[in-house]
Amino acid sequence: MILCLLINLGILGVFKYGNFLIASMNHALRLLHIQAMPYQFHLLLPVGISFYTFQALGYIIDVYRNETPAEKNFIGYALFVSFFPQLVAGPIERSGNLLNQMKNIEHLKLWDAKRITSGAILMTWGFFMKMVIADRAALLVDPVFDGYQMYGGTEFIVAAVFFAIQIYCDFGSYSMIAIGSARIMGFKLMENFNAPYFAVSIRDFWSRWHISLSTWFRDYLYIPLGGNRRGCLRKALNIMSVFLVSGLWHGASWNYVVWGGIHGLYQVLADFLEPYRKKVLQKAKVNTACFSWRLLRIVSTFVLVAFAWIFFRADNIRVALHIIQRIFTRPTPWILFNGELFTLGLDRIEMNILVVSVLILGLVDYVRYKKKLTIDAFLMEQNLWFEWTALIGMILMIYIFGKYGPAFNAQQFIYFQF
Repeated sequence: MILCLLINLGILGVFKYGNFLIASMNHALRLLHIQAMPYQFHLLLPVGISFYTFQALGYIIDVYRNETPAEKNFIGYALFVSFFPQLVAGPIERSGNLLNQMKNIEHLKLWDAKRITSGAILMTWGFFMKMVIADRAALLVDPVFDGYQMYGGTEFIVAAVFFAIQIYCDFGSYSMIAIGSARIMGFKLMENFNAPYFAVSIRDFWSRWHISLSTWFRDYLYIPLGGNRRGCLRKALNIMSVFLVSGLWHGASWNYVVWGGIHGLYQVLADFLEPYRKKVLQKAKVNTACFSWRLLRIVSTFVLVAFAWIFFRADNIRVALHIIQRIFTRPTPWILFNGELFTLGLDRIEMNILVVSVLILGLVDYVRYKKKLTIDAFLMEQNLWFEWTALIGMILMIYIFGKYGPAFNAQQFIYFQF
């Protein structure tokens, strides 16, 4: 097992982290006035290497734990690791789910109208999230973050909020398309997002965001480190370790590590302050069962998540700190009223299309949050006229309002770089 882990992590380390480690080492050497290493790797990063490496690692550990039998058929194993719908950006599948389905592929029913309809709805919704929302939001987000020296605090707040929407729709759309296309072929992939911006805490957010990765880290890193079984201090260290590694997994740059560390710190502080929070709420006689309290928790969680996204989106830590400084020291609230907002990348019409699309996204996520139904399950339990109206409406919005064509610089999926 150790040999297999070293081989897989070694390949990932060379391709993804080789230059990062050399650059970090050189920076440390320069601080000590020691000559830096001149060598750098000149290798193309294979698309999706983090995803299929973790999928392979999960299989190795499952076999070692006797939780899944070793696959004797190399073609079957290769199909599991390189299953094309989720190869480049997840979900990170488990051998107990996907590999078992592939072993029973001969029993797969080729034509199943209900299954194919379900997959087609998921794919259509994925295209809507990507082409109508994510790529449109990028037209505002990219100019502000790339030209960070030109803007004030309110512009950065607006850009951070829209980046939170962009990255959710960008990554969530790929997961939807992957899950939908696999379902059409008869394979059921695990759900990767569950209305994350309706989360009422950071811990709740990570139970809804990139579920395949967060559960992977829970099962293969957090629990083996001891989880919450070895006291409060060890639990805090385990949480921070997991989130720092999660940040590094997302990219070979220190700003990703800081992003992960912020989320880890959120959870450590929440655990530490929990007893005091309960006492304050009891003394203040706050009704924690009402809608207003839940709404406050949802909004505050979103603010914390959006703040951390600044480090994720910024080119480096220095840029992120510059943006945060401007948010607090150079407020420009007048741009919300004098029309300057529509000069950031989206004119008034495009902004209205984005706002309406985000409201549709919120409605779909609210159904998922309240009724525990994905969009395909919700539409397929409705009357036929409603189902087809919603589906045709999404298709028309993709064709009319989708960002594509020769005049548009199509945005690749953000998570392809990971």
